[in-house]
Amino acid sequence: MITEKVDLDGRPFTLDRPDSPPEDGVVFVLNLHGAGSLGPWQREYFPVHDHVDEFGLVVATPTARTTSPFRRWVAEADDAYLQAVVEDVLARYPGRVRSFWLAGHSQGSITSNRLLRTDWWADRVDGWLSLSGVRLGQVTVVEGFGPPAQPGQPSLAALPPEARARMFGVARGLPEGEFSFVYAVGEHEIVALPETSPWAERFGGGTRVRLDDVVDEQPGRVHDTRPGTPTRAWGGPPAPGTAEVYVYPELEGDRVVADVLRRDKGHTEGLEPRVVRTLVELVARAPGGKLQPAG
Repeated sequence: MITEKVDLDGRPFTLDRPDSPPEDGVVFVLNLHGAGSLGPWQREYFPVHDHVDEFGLVVATPTARTTSPFRRWVAEADDAYLQAVVEDVLARYPGRVRSFWLAGHSQGSITSNRLLRTDWWADRVDGWLSLSGVRLGQVTVVEGFGPPAQPGQPSLAALPPEARARMFGVARGLPEGEFSFVYAVGEHEIVALPETSPWAERFGGGTRVRLDDVVDEQPGRVHDTRPGTPTRAWGGPPAPGTAEVYVYPELEGDRVVADVLRRDKGHTEGLEPRVVRTLVELVARAPGGKLQPAG
């Protein structure tokens, strides 16, 4: 694996890429952090780069510009930059990106949802991996969801339920684009995981199928260490765990739609190694082609 810092107009991002790209093309993942976070933290929260050589991944992990009242993705400050990150990677692998995925945690997922409702992104993205963020098909976040209140910052837990739902739990309607979709969430973040998927139904999917649980004996790498007492929904220190994996089979175009429920986990506990690998397997097996020339 090759890791480098790429500077675009004074804004660096981390680029992880394989030593030898596979002949059939690379899988490009744009890995977006959540509000109050940074690219380096996201890189450890979802260490997809661990599998760069095995699966032929290219992973770009940038950092948002806006810092007040906390760092977060903002359209005016970041959309053109994120497009430039994508164009930089595509220029390195012309005609050799076999699939392109957006991965986003929390507000990074919300940002992915917003981007995918624009033509520029819908025309390019083959899949979306939502990490403790938006689901295409309603989920309800638990009451009191949010981090410990920090001096001078608004408390997410104090927001009205409908405001929290808009931020974290509900994708208002379905986007028009066509792409695979994988949703991963901690058990303590939501009231319940729905048994159906409107996104899978759109592509002819029926009853979900539960795969073998993913059992991790090793913890993730990071969690939210800010002062205050976190709730179960927000998450504590990393620990081993078990995840339930559900897929919706026989979708049109062999698209992948899946839900991954991490038992006894909250919002900020870094993903365990076997869960990470399971998500990468789902991403890598999904069809692509939007960025490869025809023929």
